[in-house]
Amino acid sequence: MEQVNGDTLAAARKVVAVHINYPSRAAQRGRTPAQPSYFLKPSSSLAVSGSTVERPAGCELLGYEGEIALIIGKAARRVGIEDAWSHVAAVTASNDLGVYDLRWADKGSNLRSKGGDGFTPVGPALIPADAVDPAQLRIRTWHNGELVQDDTTGDLLFPFARLVADLSQLLTLEEGDIILTGTPAGASVAKPGDVLEVEVSAGDLTTGRLVTRVEEGTTPFEDFGAGPKVDDLQREEAYGSREAAGLLAFASALSPELKAKLESVATATLSSQMRKRGLNNVSIDGLQATRPDRKVVGLARTLRYVPNREDLFTTHGGGFNAQKRAIDSVNEGEILVMEARGEKGTGTVGDILALRAQVRGAAAIITDGGVRDYTAVAGLEMPTYFANPHPAVLGRRHIPWDTDITIACGGATVQPGDIIVADSDGILVVPPAIAEELVDDCIAQEQEETFIFEMVKQGNSVDGLYPMNAAWQARYKEWKAGTAHPEGSHPND
Repeated sequence: MEQVNGDTLAAARKVVAVHINYPSRAAQRGRTPAQPSYFLKPSSSLAVSGSTVERPAGCELLGYEGEIALIIGKAARRVGIEDAWSHVAAVTASNDLGVYDLRWADKGSNLRSKGGDGFTPVGPALIPADAVDPAQLRIRTWHNGELVQDDTTGDLLFPFARLVADLSQLLTLEEGDIILTGTPAGASVAKPGDVLEVEVSAGDLTTGRLVTRVEEGTTPFEDFGAGPKVDDLQREEAYGSREAAGLLAFASALSPELKAKLESVATATLSSQMRKRGLNNVSIDGLQATRPDRKVVGLARTLRYVPNREDLFTTHGGGFNAQKRAIDSVNEGEILVMEARGEKGTGTVGDILALRAQVRGAAAIITDGGVRDYTAVAGLEMPTYFANPHPAVLGRRHIPWDTDITIACGGATVQPGDIIVADSDGILVVPPAIAEELVDDCIAQEQEETFIFEMVKQGNSVDGLYPMNAAWQARYKEWKAGTAHPEGSHPND
């Protein structure tokens, strides 16, 4: 079979990449697109098998994505699906490499994050398109010899002919152009010294393994351009899951057993026990709830807004900004806590984003700013805690700036991974390190208070009972052991 060489790369005037196309990847990302969407990679990013790729200096997350590449054989402009495959000359293996560290600065273009030199290796051999069924191709990727991706084109969201036809509606696909057709689940992160291999096969036909070696860049970014920046959301996206990114320790702070215990005690009791431990500044104050009847316990994820400045809103407020990234990454049982500086003159979340958080399984949203589309937000099952309703859009007063950092909300400091407990009495921030001991003492305190309540109900004076003196403590032990008389009386009677 013909091999990919310099002439193959030189013939590619453009490289078009598809965002999500495999059901396994869509499930991993938590979103299934109704229509295909694309981005461009520069032809200067192309490389042949055996090349090295540089992880730029200062970057942490060089992501790899094994893909099937289509090589256009004859120009296609406004072709139908039934004719589209005839415009494809060959298929080969490709690796859609990119650094997640620069996504924040791309505003969706992927130019800097995925356009670097060597970021699109293809090859090594070309399989003739007329020799294969495009719905029966296999794509595999190896990372340091371990098979990490293995999928077929049998159930693609958007079959290859549809991609060619769709793109040709707007632009001319020219001979030599390359279409990267999406990656299945299993894409992850490579480090300097790693070896990546991708192979496409159809029965006995194979491209052979496309080999790329990763090396460390040594030239740092200059300060006249955007530099690398990552957070836990980008790590999760790059590795494919929180577990793969090593972020499960964050989630394991709240076991099902601990969560059930926290749900069983009142925030008033938790507040009392934290005060005994010297923690007096752990309540998020001044907010109201859309569902005051609900008890909520979950781990904090955080989002910070800064005051609006028009030039900065232009660079940080649009596209898949920090607010949307936070909403779209909140996980089952987590609580998104927003720092809005107590500013009440605009909305910090509305019905669509609140619904998205609910669909992702968020336990609640907490903001010390306003809520837009209040009636719709209040109609959701998921509680939202907020300062006040307000009709204005976010950009009137805020820029969504950063996620999963330490923030201030309602007068309390909140860190990612803190345990949030909220009920009709208020909202508390519980440090994970003391949660087990704290809740056990709360349960013991509430048992005592149940006894005291019963004794007061039976007509006993609170003198010596609340708090209990030694005599009442002895009576309480009897009551707790189930040996007390049904009708209580003062132990000195």
